[in-house]
Amino acid sequence: MKLGLRGQVRKVWAPRGVAVSQAVPIGWKYTHVAVALDPMTGRLWWAWQANMKGEERARIWGAWTEEPDIDGWVWDGASGHTGEDMQAVEAPQVGQPPYAPEPDPVERFFRELRRVLEGRVYETLQAQQEALEPILRAWQADPDRVRQLCGWTWIRDALEALPANSQIA
Repeated sequence: MKLGLRGQVRKVWAPRGVAVSQAVPIGWKYTHVAVALDPMTGRLWWAWQANMKGEERARIWGAWTEEPDIDGWVWDGASGHTGEDMQAVEAPQVGQPPYAPEPDPVERFFRELRRVLEGRVYETLQAQQEALEPILRAWQADPDRVRQLCGWTWIRDALEALPANSQIA
């Protein structure tokens, strides 16, 4: 998920007839948070990454595949996931079409994160990261909540059907 100082305006409640104004920061600085979640167990992993380039992503995802209980990945066919560096990461994959975020469980999780972050002004990217980290830790500490949000039946069935070291696309 891309985080930046380019602000987003969200709808807010206000009494009838009261004009609402929201501060919207203008800037072009960004950072990214990589998130992996397990719809089966509700476990959640996250890491900050400087950019969306393949080698940076592969470094993080490669470290996560060292976890003993990761059985496979569900990810979309976005260009950052299909590059040479990412394909070298050894893990079974359930592939999805690119530009179809609706069935992607992590996109649903990102919607929840955006709901908390948007509509607020952060002076720096560091301040935004510091605001997001306790939220990520709270999700990490509540696997039932993660499983309820992202553990759709079809995803659980697809992950259970994965043989070791294979790809479903």
